[in-house]
Amino acid sequence: MLAKEAEPQAPYILRKLSTFNVLSEAGLAQIEANADRILAQTGMEFQDDPEILNIFADAGCDVSDTRVRFAPGFCRNTITATAPAEFTQHARNPANNLLLGGDATVLCPSWGPPFVHDLDRGRRYASYADFVDLVKLHHTLPWLHHSGGVVCEPVDLPANKRHLDMLYAHIRHSDRAFMGAFIGAERAGHAIDMARILFGAEFVAENPVLYCVSNTNAPLVMDSHMSGALKTYARAGQPVACTPWVLTGAMSPTTVAGTLAQVLAETMAAMTLVQLVAPGAPCLMGCFASTMSMKSGAPTFGTPEAGLMVLAAGQLARRLGVPLHTVGTLSASKIPDAQSQQEAAWGLLMSMFAGANLINHATGWLEGGLVTSFEKTILDHDLCGKAARFFDGIDLSENAQAMEAIASTGPGQHFLGSEHTQANFMSALFRPWTPDNNSFEQWNAAGAQDAATRANAIWKERLEIYQDPGLDRDIDAELQNYIAQRKAEKPDQDYF
Repeated sequence: MLAKEAEPQAPYILRKLSTFNVLSEAGLAQIEANADRILAQTGMEFQDDPEILNIFADAGCDVSDTRVRFAPGFCRNTITATAPAEFTQHARNPANNLLLGGDATVLCPSWGPPFVHDLDRGRRYASYADFVDLVKLHHTLPWLHHSGGVVCEPVDLPANKRHLDMLYAHIRHSDRAFMGAFIGAERAGHAIDMARILFGAEFVAENPVLYCVSNTNAPLVMDSHMSGALKTYARAGQPVACTPWVLTGAMSPTTVAGTLAQVLAETMAAMTLVQLVAPGAPCLMGCFASTMSMKSGAPTFGTPEAGLMVLAAGQLARRLGVPLHTVGTLSASKIPDAQSQQEAAWGLLMSMFAGANLINHATGWLEGGLVTSFEKTILDHDLCGKAARFFDGIDLSENAQAMEAIASTGPGQHFLGSEHTQANFMSALFRPWTPDNNSFEQWNAAGAQDAATRANAIWKERLEIYQDPGLDRDIDAELQNYIAQRKAEKPDQDYF
């Protein structure tokens, strides 16, 4: 398939296949009981945020210094009483609105790497130009659904101000939904202000238009940067994915069951905080749990244990009645090679079978999160398309059953020239962009290219065909004026 061919774009995946369960009801009850035990006996630290400690104390929790302990059942009851089971995140183009919850799955690009990589320029610190190119590239990819957030970290901009430029790039160069700034209440407030300029204050007051990920510092800590953003988004009615980030053996027990109990404890405490701050505000159970090499101390991805953890997390989220936020095509590989795609395929499929409602890092992630790769973005995008097609299930329409085609073709004949084949071959089979299915002789004559080299040509073609979605001039001017005012308020800080 040529990258320049037009493709239909769905705003999100509606899964028609069942989730894959790895725990019985008794097993789920045991994990939740263990999480309650952790919260009641050990508790969780909420650092440098006295307001949060007062909120928990007013709700009847046991607060000692910065440690909060929760009575068994308190977190579940608080979450299930008011947290919505699903919600819509609005994009400035309504055709790109996203359903989060139920059988819907939203795929987002990589988040956070300070480096980028492509076959032409190699590994390098990311720049704002790279950031804009990635936003534009993602906008052209039909099997991605979300513009994302920090698709790479543009280290050529001041660290304390670059969030403003990143938010503007998403707004200006894409009309898909995007994430807000996560680190601290001030940056979260800037994101909400910019969303109000884009959508209108009244609309933002009534509708989710941003997306926040609030990470815990495992084990059992939330700092004021994360809690500050959490409170700001929750009070504005914007979604918060409450996400422990753990590597087994270092930040959680080395066993799957122990890690699951800790992850559930941390995410329930954070979701409880969302509901105490703003009852009814959207929140998601987050799970970013992977394994660690006990030989080198390096994070490992695509492992059986990581798969079991996300599958169980999906069950635990459904048991709580909240959407699930997790991760996708993670890899420790340094280049877009066989390791990167083996790990990527495993991670994405496990998250899909878990019933994840938003999958972050669905494209481009290399080197344990240090690198966003342009080529891997394209390779992973093929995986996203395959997953979407697979989870669409089997078409049992009259046309798909093809009874007339079978009868008219008859025994011993072929279907290549049948009217049914001519009418359906374009849509009946998924056609990825990067594979080469030609003969050896044809492949060799065309340059004997590997998949990464083919992906290199495709991402360049996609940028060539990028179409600017445009932005109202008055809104654009107001956004740029707001950004200039915020930047003028304080001096630049370190770039790294």
